[in-house]
Amino acid sequence: MNAEQLTQQAWDAYGRHHLRAGTELPDADRIRWALSNVGPGTEVLGPVTGKRVLDLGSGTGRHAAHLARDHGALVDAVDGSPSQHQRAVSAYGHLPGLRFHLADALEHLDSAESYDVIYAVNNLPFMPPREALTAVADALHPGGLFAFSVLHTTSDQRAPSTSVTARPETLRLRGGEDLTVHMYVLTPQLWEDLAVEAGLRVDQVITIDSPDDSNHASYRLLVTHRS
Repeated sequence: MNAEQLTQQAWDAYGRHHLRAGTELPDADRIRWALSNVGPGTEVLGPVTGKRVLDLGSGTGRHAAHLARDHGALVDAVDGSPSQHQRAVSAYGHLPGLRFHLADALEHLDSAESYDVIYAVNNLPFMPPREALTAVADALHPGGLFAFSVLHTTSDQRAPSTSVTARPETLRLRGGEDLTVHMYVLTPQLWEDLAVEAGLRVDQVITIDSPDDSNHASYRLLVTHRS
């Protein structure tokens, strides 16, 4: 079993844990690109009313539901974890303009019709970067937007890598055992280079730091367009 499959199993275990616990999350009123509620929000995507939008690695579906409910977007939300998919459908499966897909993200990108906007909130680092960015570029309309956030520095100040190599990180479960996932935690320059190589133009790289001075976790939000 490879690192991506092990990571997928960990996320499914994460979802099952929250299903058993009956965890309820509040509806999203903006896109949160990092774990903290700071930095830019939904406006990064531009106007999305009536546009075809893809949430890549949608998890519980909160952000996808926000775009369909509050902005009138036509949203596909894809996630490969059966338990996370179950949580999303249970909470938001009734919303018009929103479709949930239980599928491998790259397989969905290869088979779906083109999108105006694609976004990924802290999920791209769990996929092989070159393959994922190329698949995203191919799935966008010309000029289409892709925004994605990535971990830059962990809370224990572990820095990003300068090579395209996955590394183990901890997925914490409240009231349960920690899980291990494999992530590509890369420097912003490396993410930019990979995006350009895939056919995307990088317009912005936004730093999102934790508002808590004792927490050194830092993220980067990259806003790109298909060339």
